[in-house]
Amino acid sequence: MKDIYTLGIDIGSTASKCVMLKNGAEIVAKSLISVGAGTSGPQRAIEEVLAAAGMKREDMDYVLATGYGRNSLENIADKQMSELSCHARGAYFLFPKVRTVIDIGGQDVKILHVENGNLVNFQMNDKCAAGTGRFLDVMARVLEVKVADLGTLSAQSTKDVAISSTCTVFAESEVISQLAQATDKCDIIKGIHHSVAARVVGLAHRVGVQDDVVMTGGVAQNAGVVKALQEELGHEIHVSPLTQYNGALGAALFAYAKASK
Repeated sequence: MKDIYTLGIDIGSTASKCVMLKNGAEIVAKSLISVGAGTSGPQRAIEEVLAAAGMKREDMDYVLATGYGRNSLENIADKQMSELSCHARGAYFLFPKVRTVIDIGGQDVKILHVENGNLVNFQMNDKCAAGTGRFLDVMARVLEVKVADLGTLSAQSTKDVAISSTCTVFAESEVISQLAQATDKCDIIKGIHHSVAARVVGLAHRVGVQDDVVMTGGVAQNAGVVKALQEELGHEIHVSPLTQYNGALGAALFAYAKASK
């Protein structure tokens, strides 16, 4: 029987991700380029994943695009699909007991209620940068630290510092004020993480939080945010090393369902 190869492409606002699947189960190759919609990122991510697998676009049985910039790939993808469904399906593949998905991307926050891999309900914050990767980028710049170091630094905090504003502009002012008072950066960062968590928890309660809770998106790599969310939610949060690829993985799984009909 012929093997079926599918490609899922997730074009976010800040990154482009691809996952290639064999027979809907085995990840053959993956790629991530740290620029998203409207840039060369999507094309570079596609070229990289195909090169890694030693294959061409014509070798793919089905290609499915998702994410913020999915409609820009009409000449490459066989179909476009909402990232909400793709994130639900990807999380279900990685964690078969998942009921709640918290996805924090570069410019939005999505809370998904999942039943047997299918999206049942969701809430989304896409009008404001608060609680998103963009919010953390701004805070890291003000603090003069790398975004990748935020989780490690917050773990060194020894006291609680409240960053009460969920608005990026006002929170930035609060952080500058704390720095002026010589507050330890580690304590400020922990406060920022709890500010993000409070914002996300407010959204999550509108959907209802049920175990298992899975966190996806680039921000899930920040252990400080994951810890703050666990404390604010009162639920254990599961994170996969494939967290950034979750949407692309879901797209590749839906592509397999189409190709194997």
